[in-house]
Amino acid sequence: MSLSFANSIAVQSRARTMVPLCVGAGAYLFFLFVGDTLLQDSDSFWQIKIGQWILDHGTMPTTDLYSFTRTGAPWISTSWLSQVMFAFSYAQWDWAGPVILTAIGVALSVAILVHLLDAQIEAPRAVLFAMLALLLALHHVLARPHILALPVMVAWVGLLMAAADRRNAPSWAWLPLMALWANLHGGFVLGLALIGPISLEAVEHAEKGKRLQLFLRWVLFGIGALVASCCTPYGWKTLMGATGILGLGELLSVIFEWMPANFATFTAFEGALLGLIALGYYRGLVLSAPRIFLILFLTWSALTHVRSIDAFAFLVPLVLAKPLGEMFGRPPADAAGADRRPARYLTVLGALMIVAASWTSTSLYMNHHRFTFTMTQTPVAAVDLLEKLGAQRIFNAYQFGGYLISRDVPVFVDGRAELYGEKFVMDFFKATEGKKPELLPRLLDEYKIDATLLVAEAPGPQILDQLKGWKRIYADGIAVIHVRENANGAATTASK
Repeated sequence: MSLSFANSIAVQSRARTMVPLCVGAGAYLFFLFVGDTLLQDSDSFWQIKIGQWILDHGTMPTTDLYSFTRTGAPWISTSWLSQVMFAFSYAQWDWAGPVILTAIGVALSVAILVHLLDAQIEAPRAVLFAMLALLLALHHVLARPHILALPVMVAWVGLLMAAADRRNAPSWAWLPLMALWANLHGGFVLGLALIGPISLEAVEHAEKGKRLQLFLRWVLFGIGALVASCCTPYGWKTLMGATGILGLGELLSVIFEWMPANFATFTAFEGALLGLIALGYYRGLVLSAPRIFLILFLTWSALTHVRSIDAFAFLVPLVLAKPLGEMFGRPPADAAGADRRPARYLTVLGALMIVAASWTSTSLYMNHHRFTFTMTQTPVAAVDLLEKLGAQRIFNAYQFGGYLISRDVPVFVDGRAELYGEKFVMDFFKATEGKKPELLPRLLDEYKIDATLLVAEAPGPQILDQLKGWKRIYADGIAVIHVRENANGAATTASK
């Protein structure tokens, strides 16, 4: 190898180390600039409220504290660490705090993805995959715990795939990642589930005499990961709580993020599936059986629940990285060892400069922009009126639950579907969406409701307009309020 060629490789190697940092910084600044779009899910309200409760009391919630329909019922928070982080940032910087945390989570995710892919494919293709992943996940980039867990998911699966590509077992030093994931978000069960098929990829390509030993090492690692996932304040209950929502049956089909993918109109996800099929046919991409299973499993998950499109977007490239690297050619190897230390110094210096520039940009932007939550999730005027009326038991729309919790108003229902159960929430939806309107008066009487707060232009308010004993007293473009009438036909509430 000539000296000039070696120097060229060294320069390329140092340049590649900066690519993930630059991509991550770009993603951070983009989501900071569009930060208001991250504040569109009312679950963010109760996530922050629970995090603040944990900070105030120094302990974990074990029962429901926020509804009047399930008060005292067993309930645990499987995202407590994310909730604490959101609550702390909100207390420091108002809504700018959760926006910054969310932008950092996305930035770390794409930076880690590019770094992992760069070991197998050239940097431009790695960056392209990262941008496509962001495009697919864009609908689910919200100020909620799953975004803070996203970089951990990418790192975990990427490290497992890297071990399988080396025909080796994962290092036990990676188990703290699983413990961190389990404290951040209940999606850690996916990381546990993927250990099996990824281990088969490693075993299948190992030397015949070493397959059993390698398989046993993966089994021990899987047991260690299971134990690590229970290293939370709730212990093994975290695992039970994280899987509980999967048993909600019919209810999963009416909550948007748990709905199956809809191909009635063309979406980025549909384009990604078609592109994946086209790539396989055009380039003759050949995959091992375990990799095929992983692709099919991630695709099935995304087709079944739209919230799983995130995992499809970020994990499928990691599964395809090695086969694509062999197809398109690998990036050149690092230069001689003498050049590695300067490259590390350059990377650290570049990282510090990028962090400094990003924080300066953040400070300047925050000085003239105030992040606000979307108005469709915050019926401010309606709740103000209900507080003046002294309403105690409010039959609220599902999407208003989080905001009511933030106002310390006991709710009928909110986004914690696993707390309320399939039948309760399904009866609520059927009653308020007009599918079984006869359920509405029964629920109002059974739970001694004295006021309702439902979404404007939804079927529920129109049903209440025709329901004897109820009177509409307020309506705007966001919410409608009905209260009970007394015997004389005057509006009243339970507190009067």
